[in-house]
Amino acid sequence: MDTDLALILGLVIGAFTVPSLMSSISERRPPRASFLTILIAVSLITYAVVLKPGGYSIDEIPDVFFRVVGRLF
Repeated sequence: MDTDLALILGLVIGAFTVPSLMSSISERRPPRASFLTILIAVSLITYAVVLKPGGYSIDEIPDVFFRVVGRLF
């Protein structure tokens, strides 16, 4: 898997995890599925940062996002 794709997938999965986590906490349910998706998101982001020489900077993330989206379309 390409490191750019792994980074973007991790960020998107992490963003979708937040509403699920907030919902389970507000309904006083254990957030099992949310923790699993957080683990997946953190793993993908860590994979991308470790394998890319030099890592990623915060300024690069929008460029990486549009580069990945551009490859898909």
